[in-house]
Amino acid sequence: MGDQLVDPQFGHFPTLAENAVLRTQEGRAEMLLNPGVFLRLSENSAVKMITNRLIDTRLELLQGSAVVEADQIAKDNNVTLVANEAAVAVMKAGVYRVDADPASLKVFSGDAQVQRGDQYVTVTGGKMLNLADETASAQKFDSKDTDALDRWSERRGEYAALANVSSAKSMLDSGPAAWNPYGGMLSAGAWQWNPWYGMMTFVPYTGMLWSPYGYGFWSPVMVTQALYYPPPGGFARVSNLGSTPGASLIGRNTITSAPRANAAAMAGASGARAPMSGAVSAPVSHAGGAGHGR
Repeated sequence: MGDQLVDPQFGHFPTLAENAVLRTQEGRAEMLLNPGVFLRLSENSAVKMITNRLIDTRLELLQGSAVVEADQIAKDNNVTLVANEAAVAVMKAGVYRVDADPASLKVFSGDAQVQRGDQYVTVTGGKMLNLADETASAQKFDSKDTDALDRWSERRGEYAALANVSSAKSMLDSGPAAWNPYGGMLSAGAWQWNPWYGMMTFVPYTGMLWSPYGYGFWSPVMVTQALYYPPPGGFARVSNLGSTPGASLIGRNTITSAPRANAAAMAGASGARAPMSGAVSAPVSHAGGAGHGR
C-alpha cells in the first residue's frame, strides 16, 4: 500500500485511504467496500481509492484485473470502478469483472451502468463491453469461460457464506443490542469478523439473501433456519451450531463441513494466504459503517 509492504496480522487489516494505491505482485487481495460488496484483485494488479464515502465509493483500476462480488447494494450506496476513464457503476447484486488492458467489462450477473465521456451504456448479465471504444456496444460472452481469478473469487464467496452462519448465530446470542440499528449496525447489514474462520463475512440486518454465486447469507433473526433442513422422507433434522462452526446449509442444497472449509479459507488459493486476501481482506468497518477499503 503506497510504498509500504503489507504485514498480514490475524484479525487486523489496513485501510486504503483516499488517493492511496494498493498493488499486488505474486499475491491476490480481497478488499471490503460497502457492506455486502467485495472487490478481489488479481496478481500484478493495482487499484487506487478515489473516494471512500459510504454513499460514494469510487476506485480506479490502474493495472491488471478485478472482480466485484456485490451481494447487496443498499439504497443510496454507490460503488463505481473506473478503468481507462470509463466509469462502471454497480447497479444491483451481481458479479462484475473489469480488466485494465485491454480495458473491458464482463457482467456475469447483475446490471452495470457505464459512462464513457458523455455516453451512458447499461450492460446486463451475460454481456461484455469494450471500455476503450466509446462507440462499442455490449456483446454476449460465454460466462463459463473463466480463469483463475474468477474461480478464486467464487471460492472466497463460498468461504464468506460459510463464515456467515456462525457469525450471525453469535450475534443472535449476543442479543438485539449487538445488531439492531440502534446498537450500531446499519439497517443494510454489516461486516463481521469471524475468528473461527479467520476472515470477515457479511451479515444482513434482516431476512436472508443469496449471493450471485448461489450461497446464502443469513441475518441474526433468520440464521436458525440455516440449521434446519428436511431430509428425504419429510422428517425434520436439526443441527445446532451454537456459537461455533458446524455443518451449515449454504446453498445449492449442499451440507458443507465447516472445519474443512476453514482449512481451505486459511490456505487461500494458489498458495495465497487468506489474511493477505484481507491485506485488505477486511472490513469497511466492524459495524458496517464508514472506513471503506479494508
